[in-house]
Amino acid sequence: MTIVTQVRLSENGAEQWDAAMQTRVDAAKDRPGWVAVQLLKPVDDSLRRAIVGTWASREDWAAWHHDETFVETRAQLDGLQDGPAETVWYEVLAGSHRG
Repeated sequence: MTIVTQVRLSENGAEQWDAAMQTRVDAAKDRPGWVAVQLLKPVDDSLRRAIVGTWASREDWAAWHHDETFVETRAQLDGLQDGPAETVWYEVLAGSHRG
């Protein structure tokens, strides 16, 4: 399962948000069911971000939300965003990557 979350950051929050999200991404790598993650920034909008996370199951992703690092970074990230995040789940039908 892949989840794509898009956020808009507050005017002065990008650097702090990126650092907090990197901490969260590093911690997720050790979680059961974690497959991959990408943190993306559009080339034409320095205040938008997209997080593309792939997990073995939605249950694994949900369990990750109880992890200490996730909980700690949630308050930091929410305070740096300009509005709510938009989230969409996708089933992975096909994929490829260079190993």
